[in-house]
Amino acid sequence: MSLKQTLQQDLTAAMRAREQTVTATIRMVLTAITNEEVAGTEHRELTDADVQRVLTREAKKRREAATAYRDAKRPELADREEAELAVIEGYLPAQLSEEELAALVAQAVAQVGATGMPQLGQVMKVAQPLVAGRAEGGRVAAAVRAALTGG
Repeated sequence: MSLKQTLQQDLTAAMRAREQTVTATIRMVLTAITNEEVAGTEHRELTDADVQRVLTREAKKRREAATAYRDAKRPELADREEAELAVIEGYLPAQLSEEELAALVAQAVAQVGATGMPQLGQVMKVAQPLVAGRAEGGRVAAAVRAALTGG
């Protein structure tokens, strides 16, 4: 069963259980997936990897919104965003720990033979497929910078 079908079944279950936050969040995600499918010149079915990218993008939006609401002293809105984030993260692969991320980045640095910051782009190009949605781009970039500067 595809990730999109799983989301649709979970939406039905959440509606039956009257779980408002879960229902609203899955509806929002399914809408984002549908928008992605019809974007461009022709309709296409998304693969599980494409759906995962949409989920990652939605999770990032929730994380950033929660931070912005906390900074604006609006904890009730931040709590709602974090609740939605928790639902979305249930469909994403487990995030890499700092040690696992550092090991994958070290592997990418060795593969490229990078010696300093000028090779940052080359290392990122190799590291991104290794990480494959298990860490945000910002975390990967920070780990690559740390590896290239010796920090």
